[in-house]
Amino acid sequence: MTTTETKPATKTATRARPRLRADSATWRGRLGYAALILVLGYLIVVPLYKLQSLAFSDGAAGYEAQYGRPDIGETLRTTFALALGSLVIAMVLGTILAFATSRLPRRMGFLRIVPLLPIVMPSVANIVGWAFLLSPGPGYLNALLRHLPWWSGSDTGPINVYSTTWIIIITGFGLTSFVYLFVSAGMQNIGSEHLEAAEISGSSTIGVFFKVVLPLLRPSLVYGGGVALLLGLGQFTGPLLLGQNEGVKVLTTEMYRRVSESPTNFAAAAAAGSPLVIFGLLVIFAQRYLLGNQTRFVTHGGKSFAPTHGRSAWAAVVVAVYGLVALVLPLIGLIIVSLSPYWSADLSWDLFTLDNYRALFDTPGIVESVVTSVVTSLAAVAICVPLGLGVAQLIVRRRDLPILRLLGDVITALPLGIPAVIFGVGFLLTYTQGPFILYGTKTIIVLVYVVLMVPFATRMQLTALVSMGNTYQEASAVSGAGPLETAFRVTLPMLKPAVLSSVALMFILLTHEFAASIMVRSATTQVMGTLLYDHWTNGSYPLVGAMAILMSVVTGAGVVIAMMIGGRNVLDNL
Repeated sequence: MTTTETKPATKTATRARPRLRADSATWRGRLGYAALILVLGYLIVVPLYKLQSLAFSDGAAGYEAQYGRPDIGETLRTTFALALGSLVIAMVLGTILAFATSRLPRRMGFLRIVPLLPIVMPSVANIVGWAFLLSPGPGYLNALLRHLPWWSGSDTGPINVYSTTWIIIITGFGLTSFVYLFVSAGMQNIGSEHLEAAEISGSSTIGVFFKVVLPLLRPSLVYGGGVALLLGLGQFTGPLLLGQNEGVKVLTTEMYRRVSESPTNFAAAAAAGSPLVIFGLLVIFAQRYLLGNQTRFVTHGGKSFAPTHGRSAWAAVVVAVYGLVALVLPLIGLIIVSLSPYWSADLSWDLFTLDNYRALFDTPGIVESVVTSVVTSLAAVAICVPLGLGVAQLIVRRRDLPILRLLGDVITALPLGIPAVIFGVGFLLTYTQGPFILYGTKTIIVLVYVVLMVPFATRMQLTALVSMGNTYQEASAVSGAGPLETAFRVTLPMLKPAVLSSVALMFILLTHEFAASIMVRSATTQVMGTLLYDHWTNGSYPLVGAMAILMSVVTGAGVVIAMMIGGRNVLDNL
C-alpha cells in the first residue's frame, strides 16, 4: 500500500523539476535583459539627461546664457544653412552617382567603390587637405587659378575655403557617400522590367530616371536624406577647423567653445545642443511618416537593376570626376604639404623632404596617439559586439518582453539621431564627477566610443538574426541546450559573417572619430585626430600634413584588414 502511494508523488516531482528549471532559466533571461537595458540606459540616456537637467537648472540659466547673446541668430542660421545646403548637394550628387554606377560599362565596374572611399578617409584629413588647396593665400589650387586671366592680378583667392559657402560645399561632398549608399542599395531592388518597359515606350535615359527610378527610390531617398540631414546638423569638424578664421559659428562649435572656456559652462553647452537633439528626433519621426506604407515601393521582379543596354562611358567619367574632387585633390594637398618644410604657394622640387615623416616618431605624443586610437577602438569594438548581440536577441527573439524590446530598440537608436559632439559633452560632464571619475583616462574614450557604435553593432547583427530565423535555436532548445550553450554553439557560428563585418566597420569608423574624442580627451590622453587638431591650431602645418597621411594610412590598413576578414562587401555596409 505504501509503495503504490509513493509512485505518483515521485512522477509528479520528476515532472516538476524541468518546469522549475525552465522557469528559473526564463527569469534569469529576463533579469539578464533588464540588466543589459539598465547598462545601456546609463551609458546613453544618463549623460543626455544630466545635460538637459543642468541646462534647465537655476531658472534655465544655461539657455539664457546661450540664447540671450546678440549673435545667436546668426549661429542658428549658419547651422541650418550648413545642414540644408550640404543636404541638397549630397542628395543631388549621391543620386547621380548611384544612377551612374548602375550604367557603368562592365569592364569599369570596379569604379563602384569610388563613391564610398571618402567615408574611409578621415574627415579631419579631408578637411585639412582642402584647406591646403583652397586657403586664400598659400592654397595650391588658388595659386594655380591666379595664373588664369580672370584672376591674374590678385594676390589672394579667388576661393576662400574658410567661408560659410565653402564649408557647406565641402560638407556636401563628404555626405554624398552616405546618400549614395542608400540610393544605390535601393536601385539594386528595382526590377529591370520597369526600366525596359519605359524604354520600349520611348522614354530616354533621363526620362526613365525621372519618371520611373526616382519615384521608386522614395524610401531610399527619405532614409538617405534623413541621415545626411542629421549629419549636416551635427557637423563639427569642418566648422571647427575652417570656420575659426572667418568667425563662422554653428551650434556644435558653440558647445565646444563653452566647454573649453574657463570656467567651463556645461549648462550653456547643453542648451546649445538642445535644438540638435529635438530636431534629430523630429527627423526620425518624419522619416516614418513620409514612408508610410512601404509595400507601395516593392519592385522585385525576375531581373534585378542590371540593364543590358544603356551602359555608357559618361557614367565612368561622372564617377571618376567625383573621386578626383572628393578624394584625390585633398590627398594631393596633404602630400605636398607633408613633403615641404613650410606651407607656401611657391613650390620647388628642391625643397621636398621626408623630414616631416621622420618628425612623426620624434614629436612627443604622436606615436602614443596612434596606439591610443587603435587600442581604444579595439576595446570599444570588443564591448559593442556582445552588447549589440544581446539587444538584437532581445528585439528578435523575446516577444514576451515588449517593454524591454521597445526600450532596447529606442535606446540603441538614439546615437544615430544625436550628434557625437553632444555625447562627448555629456560624457565629460558625467565622468568628471562621482561616482565614476574617469576624465583623463582611456576608459572614458572607450565608453563614448561604445555609445557611438552600439547602433551599428545592433543593427547589423539584428539583420542577420532576422535572416537566420528561429528554427536552429528551437532545435537546440529541444535538444536540451540552455540559452548560453545555444548562443555559443549555434547562434554565434551562424552569425560569424555579420559579426566580423560589424567589427571591421566599427574599427574603421572609430580610428578617425573626432567630434566626441575632442570633448573627452585630456593633455595626456590623445587620439590621432585630437592631436592633429592641436598641431593645426599651433600652426605646425607640415607636421599636420604628415599626421593626416598617417591617419589615412592607419585607416587604410583597417580597410584592408576589414576586407580580409569580412569580405569585399565590408565597404558596402558603411
